[in-house]
Parts: sequence; structure tokens; C-alpha cells
Amino acid sequence: MTIAGSDPGGGAGLQADLKTFAAMRVHGFSVITAVIAQNSAHVARVAPVDADLVALQIETLAAERKPDAIKTGALASAAIVAAVADAI
Repeated sequence: MTIAGSDPGGGAGLQADLKTFAAMRVHGFSVITAVIAQNSAHVARVAPVDADLVALQIETLAAERKPDAIKTGALASAAIVAAVADAI
């Protein structure tokens, strides 16, 4: 499971994590912590996802399939860090 922000260009964030998981022949699933408007040269805006929704994503995924490993990326606020820690 990756718990990270979304990079619309695919070079970082959960998109890159999922590509890496696939290259290693590991099924990955993701929890989105932030939606980011950016291109390769400029980050225009970062919108953190509500911490309660981040926790609910983790809990809902784990209820069906507990992750064998968890990788975190951009945790966009202190509330998100706390929600992830509590959920784990």
C-alpha cells in the first residue's frame, strides 16, 4: 500500500509508487493524501485530502486485504500524519 500525494505527471507520488510496485510484480493499492496541480517545472497548488477521508481509505482497503507492506509519501498536513499513524 502506498499512502501518498498524487503527481499528475506520474514522475512521483502514488503514480510512481504503483509503477514501481508493478515492476517488482507486487500488487499495489493506494491511499491519496493530496491532490496536486503541477507539471514538470511548477507546482501550482497542493490540496490536502481531509484527514478523516485518508483514514477511511486505509481502513476500507485494509478491511478487504491487509497490506504486506506500507510505503508513505507526501503526508500533506499534521492531521494526515496523525490519521495515518492511528490507522496503522
